[in-house]
Amino acid sequence: MTAAGTNAVARWRDRVAASDPGLLRLAAGLRTVTAISLTLAVLSLLGADVQHLVAGAIAAMVATFAIREKQRPRQAVTLVLGLPTALASVSVAALLGTRQVAGDVFFVVLIFCAVYGRRFGDRGTTLGLIGFQVYFLALFVGVTTDDLAGFCGVIAVAFACSAAARFVLVPQTPTAVLERLRLAFRARLAQLLDAQRELLDAGPEDAEKALERAREGTARLHETAMMIQGRLEEGTSDEAVARLVQRRIADAEITAERLGLLLLTARSAERADTLTMHLPGAPLPEGGRRPVRDDALDLLRRDLTALQLLVRQPVADGTETARTRNRLLGYRDEENLPAASPDVQDVFRGLGEATRAVLGLRIALDGPQDESQDSPEAARSREELDAEDAAIAAEEEEPQETGLRRPTTRAAVQVAVGSSLAMVGGELLSAHRWYWAVLTCWIVFLNTASTGEILVKGSRRLLGTVLGVVAGIVLAGIVGQHTGPAFAVVLLCVFAMFYTAPLSYTLSSFFVTAALGVLYTLLHTYSLSVLVLRIEETAIGAACGVAAAALVLPVHTDRRTNELLTTVLDRLTDVTSAAVGQLSGEPPTELLGLARDLDEALADLRAATQPLTHPVTPLRTRRDTAQYVVALLETCAYHARSLAATAELLPTHPSIAADPRLRGAGQRILHNIGAIAARVAGEPATAEVVTGPSVASLLKPGEIGTPRYGRVTDRVLRHLQRLDEAVLGLARPLGVPLNRPLRVPVTGPEPPA
Repeated sequence: MTAAGTNAVARWRDRVAASDPGLLRLAAGLRTVTAISLTLAVLSLLGADVQHLVAGAIAAMVATFAIREKQRPRQAVTLVLGLPTALASVSVAALLGTRQVAGDVFFVVLIFCAVYGRRFGDRGTTLGLIGFQVYFLALFVGVTTDDLAGFCGVIAVAFACSAAARFVLVPQTPTAVLERLRLAFRARLAQLLDAQRELLDAGPEDAEKALERAREGTARLHETAMMIQGRLEEGTSDEAVARLVQRRIADAEITAERLGLLLLTARSAERADTLTMHLPGAPLPEGGRRPVRDDALDLLRRDLTALQLLVRQPVADGTETARTRNRLLGYRDEENLPAASPDVQDVFRGLGEATRAVLGLRIALDGPQDESQDSPEAARSREELDAEDAAIAAEEEEPQETGLRRPTTRAAVQVAVGSSLAMVGGELLSAHRWYWAVLTCWIVFLNTASTGEILVKGSRRLLGTVLGVVAGIVLAGIVGQHTGPAFAVVLLCVFAMFYTAPLSYTLSSFFVTAALGVLYTLLHTYSLSVLVLRIEETAIGAACGVAAAALVLPVHTDRRTNELLTTVLDRLTDVTSAAVGQLSGEPPTELLGLARDLDEALADLRAATQPLTHPVTPLRTRRDTAQYVVALLETCAYHARSLAATAELLPTHPSIAADPRLRGAGQRILHNIGAIAARVAGEPATAEVVTGPSVASLLKPGEIGTPRYGRVTDRVLRHLQRLDEAVLGLARPLGVPLNRPLRVPVTGPEPPA
């Protein structure tokens, strides 16, 4: 019973860690609610009235969520600089409160400066956000010159309480965040293995659902890996440790995804395409027939469960755990493979490589392990892991755009124009609540870069606002004028707003609107007409934001996606060229860093295509094309990452050696990527995508009896072949013409027999 209880707790902990990697959403919600609660407690002890309590709550929320830096010293400096910024903003708002024209002009200038400040990094973004939000706060609670001193004191208390919540009550260090992200990676890796085991056993009626779960698990694991990569610099002691963790995370991700493809092939009559794991709705190969149960498959099911337990267990201890690890690592040797079909034997090989990656991940995250019970294969795996090393290359900075082409300048102009329109339209509806339209216009521009993104975000905010108004009516009727219960409801809504913000902007807008309904009740300004006006002002603000984005220095979705697509193709060229070069015998380079840049560029493209792939878009063909292109690029990225990871093993891995012939084999792939990039970028290029024989056929066959190892492995050839096929697949949807086969010379000396 004790063991069962421990396992239940562990499973619950893993589910929590996997649902909120790093507990970032939970920490954001708790920190904000704690800052607001502390501010309300202090102000209540000082005898503040409801108006000052509302102002303090909003100021504490702004001072908490606006901070963007990850390092605590920089957070403290930004918070200190934010206080005079807030005081200046509320003072100007009070002074211009009775001068409508001057106040409106200043508000537009403030909005422009706040958005333009993004070009100065996180601190500039934070100070601009504080300046805007506090000015909005002054309009919301009606600050005047007579009570300015009292509100300045309230803001000072709010900032002090925000600092106490951030640095004392709900502390969050980069090291602790990275540690929780590591736990989340383990949990999501275990969940992916569970989904893959379910996929192996799924019958015809459950196969599509099981495949979708495996596909979702693969995407969630990659998402966590990207989050870890973004925190390595601040969360690790030095660059060498960050480099090691990055490599082990990449290895675990690649081997887990490869294991899923091998399992998919084992249950099918044909080899599974990598695209199947990335394209939503892609069918199973050959209908996904269920494999016949036999001894080998029964052993495979047990070993998948064993690997899942190894992943979940933070520390490898105990004789049974060591035996399990040694047995799974033994599948890396051909003589240890069970008697089965070639496809099933490939899965066992994948299990061995995945176990090696898990061992490397455990050493990197938990430190040295007990080696007393190592088998020869386990000892060899440790030697390989210990011997792996790579040089760190300096990254070149990309040229920055200037003038109105700079994204921050263009966005500042667009927001200023949109806010001016929203101000006029909002004042036509209400002389006292017009600022809601301006706030909506401001918000729809945050973290967006194209007209389509702004349109989607504006529609989601409007939907959330409409639903939130209904909830606000219900909540206002329940709490009435009871201050304590009302603020408790507001705190719950604020927590829910921050906890759901990364998941759904509609939900976030719903909770903030519901909270506002309660705040209006506390300020004695609540009425159904006020909440309906909130919907109308939101609609006007969203419409003005979309109009400004479409008419003033527009960045259309097609242009934005083409720019990002070109960037992805350029990053893919960098990774492929460097990996093939190193596999051909060239000096080592920083491969995983290039792979990380590719992943980041692909993540940006995936976000930018959301307007094209939105479920309600009427352009179905365009949506399907965008999904297909992104899925093909994710397939290319997977094979490029795999090539990079394999190339990094060259100096130490006994089963992999450089083969100069690969330089010629990869030439066609690089040519085709360049041709597609030139066509997407609109360059006057005559290059066309060329087809030809398979990558393997471009290599001259070795002599009979030549060992399989000591040259390029079959796996490298498979990755190159799949990358070649995926790149060719991009040509059709992107409108790049195909040409006759390109004759690629085989260069470099023959490897010794």
